[in-house]
Amino acid sequence: MDIRTALLAGFSAALFTVAAPAQTRFACPQPGTEGCQAVPRSFGPSVSNIDTSAPDARPQETPTPGTSTADIPASSSSFKQEDSFLTRTFKRGLEDQKGLYTAPFKASNLKWDVPFLAGTGAFLATDRRIEGHLPDGHFQLYQNSSNIALGGIAASAAGIWAYGIKTENPHAKETGELALETAANTFLIYAPMQLIAGRQRPGEGNGKGDFLQHHSLNTSFPGGHAMFTWGLASVIAHEYPKPWVKTLAYGAALSLTASRFLARDHWSSDMFVGSALGFAIGTNIFHSRCDPELSPSCHRHTRRKDLP
Repeated sequence: MDIRTALLAGFSAALFTVAAPAQTRFACPQPGTEGCQAVPRSFGPSVSNIDTSAPDARPQETPTPGTSTADIPASSSSFKQEDSFLTRTFKRGLEDQKGLYTAPFKASNLKWDVPFLAGTGAFLATDRRIEGHLPDGHFQLYQNSSNIALGGIAASAAGIWAYGIKTENPHAKETGELALETAANTFLIYAPMQLIAGRQRPGEGNGKGDFLQHHSLNTSFPGGHAMFTWGLASVIAHEYPKPWVKTLAYGAALSLTASRFLARDHWSSDMFVGSALGFAIGTNIFHSRCDPELSPSCHRHTRRKDLP
């Protein structure tokens, strides 16, 4: 078994998965239609299934020749040997969250902040117009397609991690660990945004996508499936930056984004924000925790001082 087999097997296995209900959607695209009712639907990775023990399992980074220990990021040097497992995990999680929440305010990231804010504003202004031009029908097909894409990404990450544990392959183990860490950090950003935004879905309420209407995680903004899938896809694609791996990973994420949108589960702005944030979170976690000796995409050795 190799990495290619693990990735391909993950997408194949997803074809036979059955999604568990965790959210609800409206069975009709337009509000007020007779016979509309809430039906169960699947959701992304459950926070209860996130194993926070994995991220700290990778070997400690050692200085390269000519590099002082002061250049090693705090994420590797700040954990004391006597710290308990839970303490180390908690500290690492805090560092991740600090880095993610402060990243938009760094001067080096302004080139990304501007197009992100401009795109979000543009989609918010045209949400209802775009929604009105979507084709009707095939909603279950779109739902199934999004479930297959999400299941394929998750199964691939799990397969790579299992392969790494079985064969003691450090690269594969790092991929699985960073995928789990990305999922955990994605949830910690996704959950507050859902609770604060409280946006109605396209087939809900007055059909205008009003904000501040709910106080739960079952809301429209941002797109949760897209957020989790793009996060996992970015980790896999960065760890194995080969064209065929990128095509599978990002292709699955793009397919899920389009499917959730065409199924009328989200507005266009929901999917834009969820996809962008998921990709940014996965990329940030990868470069903050990756080992330069394992992946050619890892630029950690050139950006040590910028890390949390």
